[in-house]
Amino acid sequence: MSDTPGPFRRWVLAARPRTLPAALVPVVVGASLVRPAPIEWLNSALCVGVALALQIGTNYANDYSDGVRGTDRDRVGPFRLTASALVKPSRVRHAAWSAFAIAGVLGVLLASRTSWWLVAIGLSAILAGWFYTGGPRPYGYYGFGELFVLLYFGFVATVGTSYVQHLTIPGSSWWFGLATGAMACALLEANNLRDVEGDQKVGKKTLAARLGRVRASWLYAACVVGVVLGLIAGGEAVIGALAFVLFIPELRSTFSSRNGRELLPLLKATSKTQLVVGGALAVTFFVTR
Repeated sequence: MSDTPGPFRRWVLAARPRTLPAALVPVVVGASLVRPAPIEWLNSALCVGVALALQIGTNYANDYSDGVRGTDRDRVGPFRLTASALVKPSRVRHAAWSAFAIAGVLGVLLASRTSWWLVAIGLSAILAGWFYTGGPRPYGYYGFGELFVLLYFGFVATVGTSYVQHLTIPGSSWWFGLATGAMACALLEANNLRDVEGDQKVGKKTLAARLGRVRASWLYAACVVGVVLGLIAGGEAVIGALAFVLFIPELRSTFSSRNGRELLPLLKATSKTQLVVGGALAVTFFVTR
């Protein structure tokens, strides 16, 4: 029996479902923290659509750009459309821009209901998603990926979602943006730690690749610190303590001697923790506010 995924499943795998909590959690948190004021459900749904489309578009764009550069040739981890040669690179590129287009349409609709400034922010997010690994000088190859993730999957998603509820920005949303952004960065580090050796061979200079497997473990730990700090500063110390406890197994794995494929479970575990912490925050906001 072949392990090659079928025509539909290969696209699902390349969308990297385990990275989708990075898009979903900050939107849920941003919408929920406005309690006890009523949630603008349509605006929130549009934020979810924009965030998921941007994440999937970025994942397809990375698949395409890394694939045509050859940096995915010997990579471990999720299935790649371009590197597998099962799908033409042009189709993967078109899929990426189709997802970005969906994000753009939903973003314009959201802006028409709130503020047209969101169009400029959305456009910058699309460009950031493409040039992460695309273009002549992709910033993801020079160690700036964490900055992009913290900014767009933390502050922009969380603060922006809270803003479109009632066109005001709760002060605590910045701290929760730090927490959700740091969780998204932890997801990125789980991916980059796994790929340190492969990235070093092909010259992809992520922060993890620059530091090496051992020292890069502290990047993951720094992300966990950011999560806990953001939650405590935002007034949710109990959730901060819960997040720290949930991250302990992942920290043990991070500081272990595991490499490459041995670190594959780290991405799944980090994604799960992100969902649990985000869900706990949303429930807490509904129950206590």
